[in-house]
Amino acid sequence: MKYLTLEKAIEAWNKIQPLSEDDRQKLSRRFTVDFNYNSNHIEGNTLTYGQTEILLLFGKVIGEANIKDVQDMAASNVALKMMNEESLIQDSSLTQNFIRTLHKIMLREDYTVYKNLPGGFTTSYVIHAGQYKTRPNSVITRYGDRFDYASPEETPALMTDLIDWYNQAEKEGKLSPVELAALFHYRYIRIHPFEDGNGRIARLIMNYILSKHGYPMIVVRSRNKWEYLEALHQTDLLVGSNPNVGAQASIESIKPFMQYFTGLVAREIYNDVCFLTERDELLWWYDGERVEFRSLNYAKILKLMMREPVVTLDYIQNELGINMSAVKKLVNHLLKCNYIERGEKNGSWRVFITPSIY
Repeated sequence: MKYLTLEKAIEAWNKIQPLSEDDRQKLSRRFTVDFNYNSNHIEGNTLTYGQTEILLLFGKVIGEANIKDVQDMAASNVALKMMNEESLIQDSSLTQNFIRTLHKIMLREDYTVYKNLPGGFTTSYVIHAGQYKTRPNSVITRYGDRFDYASPEETPALMTDLIDWYNQAEKEGKLSPVELAALFHYRYIRIHPFEDGNGRIARLIMNYILSKHGYPMIVVRSRNKWEYLEALHQTDLLVGSNPNVGAQASIESIKPFMQYFTGLVAREIYNDVCFLTERDELLWWYDGERVEFRSLNYAKILKLMMREPVVTLDYIQNELGINMSAVKKLVNHLLKCNYIERGEKNGSWRVFITPSIY
């Protein structure tokens, strides 16, 4: 949509309501994979998009995979389901216990982190699941600056203030759901209440807020990670480095992040509309991205792979009536883009890109 705005995206979304059960299921499957993959990938999880889809939708692990990354992804999905269920309870208030429970589910258990120091020494510390931090945390920005979050001593009081503010602001209704979600996200990040998992929890709660107010849930795409982090950084420069001030930031003071977040919500909502309404054999979707093939042969190959248990290159050549060189070029492009992967059996394929026409 030309000159897309949040208002236009919401208008387009409202026009296709109510969704059919089939459309709700399609969106749910797509969001489950996209959210978990991207939110964890931002934090360094190494599972591919295809591995994530197979794990979350079919409970299987394919290829080589780090055990902790597999466990983290599965736990992330449990936390997502819990958040989604909680968001459907309209008369409930947000609580610290809910946030700590999400964190406990996501991290599963306490674990020890070991770090090597200069001189051959080793230090360690414990990451606590479901408990606020017991040691200071900070980050080195992409510009090399050290940025400190709230101290462990300040964290309980600041989290109490944050939750009280949110519940009161929700009742007053002066801020829109998008403003509430953005401001909560920013204030929460400035507190950084846990020793690990703060970004993942922040993205869960922002979707809790959107979903509770009838908005589609959204995904911060890992391919746009630096845009996301830069919006936070530019806002930090305006708000200042004091964690207490950041934890009390106003909607007026977070303009860079608000502008970024509004654009993100608009794009994600409008892409949901396009995903459900556009019908074209050349149009496919992969990780929230609209893929429009120039050649119909791509679509034909993908549908063969989706339909047949075994699809050899010779079979593709016979079905499409093109030379082997062209077949290899098309299949290699699909492999390079991660739209497909080879299966365990010779000639079997897994397809991770979704057609607009089934």
